[in-house]
Amino acid sequence: MHGPRLTPQILLRAYAEGLFPMAERRGDPVLYWVSPEKRGILPLDTFHVPHRLARTVRSHRFTVTADRAFADVMRSCAAPAQGREESWINDEILRLYTALHVGGHAHSIECWQEGELVGGLYGVRLGAAFFGESMFSRARDASKVALVHLVDALRRGGFILLDTQFITAHLAQFGAVEIPRTQYLALLNTALGREALWPLF
Repeated sequence: MHGPRLTPQILLRAYAEGLFPMAERRGDPVLYWVSPEKRGILPLDTFHVPHRLARTVRSHRFTVTADRAFADVMRSCAAPAQGREESWINDEILRLYTALHVGGHAHSIECWQEGELVGGLYGVRLGAAFFGESMFSRARDASKVALVHLVDALRRGGFILLDTQFITAHLAQFGAVEIPRTQYLALLNTALGREALWPLF
C-alpha cells in the first residue's frame, strides 16, 4: 500500500473492518491489505489439546510469560527457519505492531527454557477479539504450549473470537476451522461490541 504512512490507529480501524496487512517478503517495504474469502478462526469453546501436548503443558517444561519480550517474539517470528525461509513480517510490520504493543493493543506469549526464549506468539486485541498474527518455535512444542496458554488467557478474559486469519495443519489439530467472510464479519461485529480483559499471568 502506498500513500500516507500507516499509523497504529489506522491499523486498528482496519482490523475492525476485517482487514489485516502483510508484506510480500521480509525485504519488501510495501504492505497490502488482506481480507480472505475464507477466514480461519479457532473456536475457544471447542479448542482441542492433544493428549501428548497436555502432558507437556502439565510438565512445566517451559516457563510461560506474557508481554515480557514482545519485540523479540516478533523478530523471532520474522527470522528465517527451516521450511520457512521467507517471511511476510517486514520492518514496517515490526514498527506498527511494536507501537500497538506500547499502546496496549498487541500482546505476546513467550516460552522460555533455562532463560532462553524458545517459542512464542503475538497478536492484536480489540474488544473481545484477538487476532493471532504469527508464532515461532526453537524447541519441540514451544509454540503449541504458547497457544494453549493464549487460549486459557482469552477464556479467562472473556474473549469470544480468536482469529487465525488462515488455516494450517498446525492449527487444524486444535480445532481451527474456515468460515465465510460474511460469517466472520458478523462474529467480529459481535466481539467488537463487547469488552474483554487481557489477564495477568
